[in-house]
Amino acid sequence: MAQVQYCTPEWLAETGQIYEDRPEFKEKLKKLSVKVCYRVKAEPAWGIDADILFGAFFDKGDLTKFAFFSEEDAKNESEYIMAATPQEWKRLLRKEGKFVGDFMLGKIKLEQGSKVGVLSIAPHSGNLIDWLTQVEIQFPDEMTSEELDAYRTNMVAFRKELSV
Repeated sequence: MAQVQYCTPEWLAETGQIYEDRPEFKEKLKKLSVKVCYRVKAEPAWGIDADILFGAFFDKGDLTKFAFFSEEDAKNESEYIMAATPQEWKRLLRKEGKFVGDFMLGKIKLEQGSKVGVLSIAPHSGNLIDWLTQVEIQFPDEMTSEELDAYRTNMVAFRKELSV
């Protein structure tokens, strides 16, 4: 299993390729049509100096877009924007929590879209998390200080390059 750092272009590229290469994910999500963005809130101690948004767009299980988004593009292109701290997203991606419970408890905030709509796609959350965790994800709190410095530098560089 490849190891990639959380919320980086490498993570999106590896994960997107896995979706393309492994038809079982498309089969599990064949009833899913949604455009959703996820806000990872700023956490300077984790090398995330400003909020960052990434999104996954599906059309009947086809992954049509999986990318980082600017604030404006996320608002214009997605049906839903959900926000949480990086620690909360880590908890979900480590399967230490459940999306529906955390959403209902307010640990994940809905910034755009309807709560009813989110709950209608929530049954797919387990399959989405399974897909997003097919690579070994290294989170910033698991990095050495040198790795964290390099992560922060990489984050600044790719965000500038992608205008996100």
